[in-house]
Amino acid sequence: MAAYPLTMAQRTAHVVSDDAVMGGEPRIEGRRITVRQVAEWVEEAGLSAKTVADRYDLDVADVYHALAYYHERPSEMAAVERRRADQIRDARDRGMRSLADLDGE
Repeated sequence: MAAYPLTMAQRTAHVVSDDAVMGGEPRIEGRRITVRQVAEWVEEAGLSAKTVADRYDLDVADVYHALAYYHERPSEMAAVERRRADQIRDARDRGMRSLADLDGE
């Protein structure tokens, strides 16, 4: 049997944090997809885990892992939410319309 390299959708990634990537938010390893985003897509937007996985070339297990991380660490995720709200407020105070405008600085 020949060995084939795994695609992103065929391997389960871990949740990682790095201050230099996505503002240090917990994210799916190797991706710029945060745990907070996954929770928003599934729990607020009502998308299924499979839909999120298909749209973003993830394994369904990655989506569930991100959701478990989100719910197992409520204090950490609340701090992430506060930090993000502060970033948005600060950006608006400086006349920026979105966090995407920060990339231009």
